[in-house]
Amino acid sequence: MLLGNKVKSTVAVSLPRPPISHILLAWLGSSTAIAAVVMLGKLSGYPWILGSFGASCVLLFGFPDAAFSQPRNLILGHFLCSLIGLSFLNFLGPDWWSMALAVGTALATMMFFRSVHPPAGSNPVIIFLTQPDWLFLWFPTVAGTLVLFCLSRLFLTITRKFR
Repeated sequence: MLLGNKVKSTVAVSLPRPPISHILLAWLGSSTAIAAVVMLGKLSGYPWILGSFGASCVLLFGFPDAAFSQPRNLILGHFLCSLIGLSFLNFLGPDWWSMALAVGTALATMMFFRSVHPPAGSNPVIIFLTQPDWLFLWFPTVAGTLVLFCLSRLFLTITRKFR
């Protein structure tokens, strides 16, 4: 019974449901942003999409004022985590322990540079699973992140009065 009480006392309260207009704007913004990143990839012949971008859209369009959604966190977080993932993969090899160290180092580095963006923390895992070359740092990481940033800021500027 003691454990049950402990668990119950640490459960967070659910977030209140945002207004329907906010939900619809988040849906429209995130859908548009992912579509744009995918289309730019198709047009350029380079991949611009990264699995963690879906989670980035949750923050950018669903919770644009949250600390983790700020431009510094988005851009620097994705850049640092991909750089670390690529470095560990190329210099230490594709072993489980190297992936684990890459994820831990990515988190510590984001914390050190005050640029924590939780979705970016999955970039080293994605890198170890796909084993891309160094171009991955620019396409999709930097290119895709900059598109998400620009579209989220434009969208936020246009829709701010409706939120």
